[in-house]
Amino acid sequence: MEEVFKFLKEAGTYYLATDDCGQPRVRPFGTVNLFDGKLYIQTGKVKDVSKQLHKNPKAEICAFKDNKWLRLTCELYADESYEAKKSMLDAYPSLRTMYDENDGNTEVFYCKNATAVFSSFVEKPKTVRF
Repeated sequence: MEEVFKFLKEAGTYYLATDDCGQPRVRPFGTVNLFDGKLYIQTGKVKDVSKQLHKNPKAEICAFKDNKWLRLTCELYADESYEAKKSMLDAYPSLRTMYDENDGNTEVFYCKNATAVFSSFVEKPKTVRF
């Protein structure tokens, strides 16, 4: 899991795909955090991505850096705890202009049943599960 976190953090931007009633939706994300032994992302409850994940937690994340890419297939579940939200916002202080642990909008999701595949054009794929 730490290897996945490091790759996503270094990539800076990754792309999150969700399902909107049979139509895939992809958007750029940039938040990733390790908290309480889990990999987390962050969004706002008012956003479509939040609503989509609550209906169907299955998601994929894709990132590219240094001629290598990562595809992370997982389920994303909301964690309503103050501590998880605070940890994310402490890791990304610039988000505090838009989000707060207690604002009723900040939402963090953790990965479950995750399979990460690291690939490149010159190396054999490497699979990590957590």
